[in-house]
Amino acid sequence: MTQRRRTSKKAKAKRHFGRRAFLTGAGVAACAAAGWYLRQKSDADHTAASGQDTPPAPNPALPAGEWRAVWVSYLDWALLDFSTADTFRAGAAQLLDNCAGLGLNTVLAQVRPFGDALYRSSLFPWSHLCTGVQGKDPGFDPLDVFLTEAHRRGIGVEAWVNPYRLRSSAAMPPNLAENNLANTHPDWLCTAGEGLYLNPAVPAAADYVVQGVAELLQNYPVDGIHFDDYFYPTTDAAVDAVQFAASGAADLAAWRRQNVTALVAKVYRTVKAADPTLRFGISPQGNPDNDLDQQYSDVTAWLAAGGEEKVIDYLCPQVYWGYGFTLHSGSTRFAFENIVPAWLSYPRAGDVALYFGLGAYRVGTGDGGANPDSVSGWSTGSALAAQVEDLRQQAAGGWALYRYGSLFGAEAPALAEAECAALRALNG
Repeated sequence: MTQRRRTSKKAKAKRHFGRRAFLTGAGVAACAAAGWYLRQKSDADHTAASGQDTPPAPNPALPAGEWRAVWVSYLDWALLDFSTADTFRAGAAQLLDNCAGLGLNTVLAQVRPFGDALYRSSLFPWSHLCTGVQGKDPGFDPLDVFLTEAHRRGIGVEAWVNPYRLRSSAAMPPNLAENNLANTHPDWLCTAGEGLYLNPAVPAAADYVVQGVAELLQNYPVDGIHFDDYFYPTTDAAVDAVQFAASGAADLAAWRRQNVTALVAKVYRTVKAADPTLRFGISPQGNPDNDLDQQYSDVTAWLAAGGEEKVIDYLCPQVYWGYGFTLHSGSTRFAFENIVPAWLSYPRAGDVALYFGLGAYRVGTGDGGANPDSVSGWSTGSALAAQVEDLRQQAAGGWALYRYGSLFGAEAPALAEAECAALRALNG
């Protein structure tokens, strides 16, 4: 299982002290990250070599068996009753019972969706999901409750953090607290459409994200930290033109990728300084071209970097397409049967895992492909189970379902129960 075992009071005290102590050294870990990008090519060449005499040591952060996860997003939190600790606990318990019934061992819980927090934080305001008003204390700690209930059921919880996003539109979240970074540090921001984001080119903003991760790890027994695919929000050269000009760099895209990688490396080192058995993973888009050229996340380099140069424990690309998926151009590059082997073919360090995100939200509605079975292929009642079976045959390390509400609750389609039954049969 992915959850950490309960430890004695003495061991807990020792680990708690370690988490406090590592905060003072976080700057050292951050500085060490700066050299990663310059050394990544030689490391990738080394780890891609096939004639190693000694296999890499097992990664203590990775589960011994299959990683079986589900994303619980802010959309799912919105369906729970936060009015009291007891009502929230009841809803969380039902959610987690449903996850356990599917044979899942990990929940990716979105605890900081908009520069806010579903936990008690000195760095970020309370999420509006708790009370309807960002910054208002709900009177209890939702993450503490959720962790207690999850670990009681043997389910691990990775804290899913959106590092840069403060607002996705003018209405989400509906209000920003006085201590939201949009108000306290407007010099750290950039915009994309109606969205508001921390500028990845501002080092102070990145350092604040790292401090937020450190605070989470110090105060809560989460089993890891999880990022999704929100990195650079736009390709517009204007958003970081001042910083780019000051950098002296010649290649904007390469420089942006370096900015993102520097943050990823700092977070990884902060996680490991807290506890080497905690994991840090990222779920990028399933299209590696978009990752590299639109969001400036150097995912293939992250996969290949191991040993001292490692920056992630796992990657979980979002392969939200069905079998036979066809673009209007006629390309089938992203059909499930093609994109999974493509990801698996990338050079990968021996202590880095590769999982796959599956689109539960596609059930009954289809994936928008130009192929005639774009909808019917997702209407069999066993579309997700078929993909899981395929991943197992290809020796993928695990999978995650996006998202919880697409399989359970009022918003789930009629086919969801059949999909759940097929998954239960697979997972015993």
